[in-house]
Amino acid sequence: MSEGSIKKKKFKLNTAYISIYATVGLFLVLFICGSVLYSGFFSVQVFSNLFIDNAYLIVIAIGETFTILTAGIDLSVGAMIAFVSMITADLLHKGVNPFIVIVFVLIVGVVFGTVQGVLIQKFKLHPWIVTLAGMFFARGASYLISINTITIDNYTFSSISRFRIPIAPGAFISINVVVSLLVVAAAIYILKYTRFGRTIYAIGGSESSAMLMGLPVEKTKILVYTFSGFCSALGGLLFTIYTLSGYGLHCNGTEMDAIAACVIGGILLTGGFGYAIGPLFGVLTTGIIQSLIMFNGTLNSWWTKIAVGMLLFIFIVLQRFIVIRNEKKFVKQ
Repeated sequence: MSEGSIKKKKFKLNTAYISIYATVGLFLVLFICGSVLYSGFFSVQVFSNLFIDNAYLIVIAIGETFTILTAGIDLSVGAMIAFVSMITADLLHKGVNPFIVIVFVLIVGVVFGTVQGVLIQKFKLHPWIVTLAGMFFARGASYLISINTITIDNYTFSSISRFRIPIAPGAFISINVVVSLLVVAAAIYILKYTRFGRTIYAIGGSESSAMLMGLPVEKTKILVYTFSGFCSALGGLLFTIYTLSGYGLHCNGTEMDAIAACVIGGILLTGGFGYAIGPLFGVLTTGIIQSLIMFNGTLNSWWTKIAVGMLLFIFIVLQRFIVIRNEKKFVKQ
């Protein structure tokens, strides 16, 4: 084998990761453009602020990833954030121990997600319908607690919110960031190295084939929505700590931001393909678009939605290209 062919083989990109490459590449291009256009943009703190401001969204996007990989969806995640914020703020206002509150709202999220999973799997209901009903239920239940904003002045929550972890001279991250990155790391491990993760991909590829293979399809799908419920509750806690308030209109439409982050991160909407690291960069990409608009100062904030919409279109086309390429490979085999 010649030296030239060895070099070509060495630097050949793995086409299975093309969507991840595209997302990371886009993020780097946007960050470089911001650094060139605006003074002060190229700094560790601006970069870490992307994580601080979007830690809650990273967590719920990971939960959304699991449902989409099984060819499902969870539309209730945004409403669950509002519901959790209201429960948390109300219980703290009544003097309940903050650690009991944290455990309680996480249990609420797990139960909520499990119920949705059971309805979807046992009663063969479409995930869109079940989670849409869950979205309305959670949002409506928030207003049963209170129609007004509840401010949190609890010492423990305030201390957690103010706590800063130095990462470089003049730069820091919050506890929320650490929690979100741990969730991403756990998701990567689960999807890549566990039987549960492999079953998720198998279900997304073909549920009937997964059943014929003897895989625990029913149990896995229910657990996927349980995990999504846990992530939405945890994301709600992180958002509540970030804002120190509870309100029924918190995160209105955030479920679409989570889905957009998944698509931009290379998660195939038809299921069975994608990597947990993708939604992280999907969230960071939308976050850096917001930062560019803020640094510009003259653009309307709605340009963020326009830019994300354009990116969604581009990445859906890219996904279609990946599907067609895989189908052609399958036919050749």
